[in-house]
Amino acid sequence: MELHNPEATQQALAILRSGDPFQWYVITLLALVVYVYFTEIQNKNWQGIAAGLSLYMVHWFVEIINALIQHFSGHALWTVPTGTAFLLLIGVGVELSFMFSIAGLIFSKVLPKDPRAKILGINNRLFIAIVNAAFFSIFEIFLVKTPCFVWVYPWWGALPVFITVYIPFWVVSLYCYDWQLKVQKMVIGSMFVVNAVMLVVFAGFLHWI
Repeated sequence: MELHNPEATQQALAILRSGDPFQWYVITLLALVVYVYFTEIQNKNWQGIAAGLSLYMVHWFVEIINALIQHFSGHALWTVPTGTAFLLLIGVGVELSFMFSIAGLIFSKVLPKDPRAKILGINNRLFIAIVNAAFFSIFEIFLVKTPCFVWVYPWWGALPVFITVYIPFWVVSLYCYDWQLKVQKMVIGSMFVVNAVMLVVFAGFLHWI
């Protein structure tokens, strides 16, 4: 099978968690993310925080799986060979990860107060999740036209990204917004533990990702 830009894998691995491309703006981005969450904590917006953290946990799970695909097959589904100040995993730079850390919180602010209300005959949570997933998938079509983001396999594109990546991101995030606090804590906490264990094992001990 002919791959799209297979050399991007080695380019990404060459900068994986390397300090060489570091830029100081990363510190500013981190400060802004912390400010956003501290502001929401101050305002006691626990639902929005849950929407933000749940999406972020799904984001990390998906990125870990993508990195494991690279380890076992030789190539990840998507890679970030350049353009980032710090490559966290083969398919995600620190800037993109910071964006996803607040994306769910941001879009929770446009949710109707009534979780049962419908838009075009579809539950509003599901409708907004699908629209967001479609937008992010289509935006990746632009990203792969830059040198900073690569879809490696010819069968991987906007449609599989839409179904397997962004639908889970947004469905979990926007439905988590309405769950009881106990359920929110259980779901987010469980995903955090799973991600943390995988990172410790696969990145820390085995050096697979």
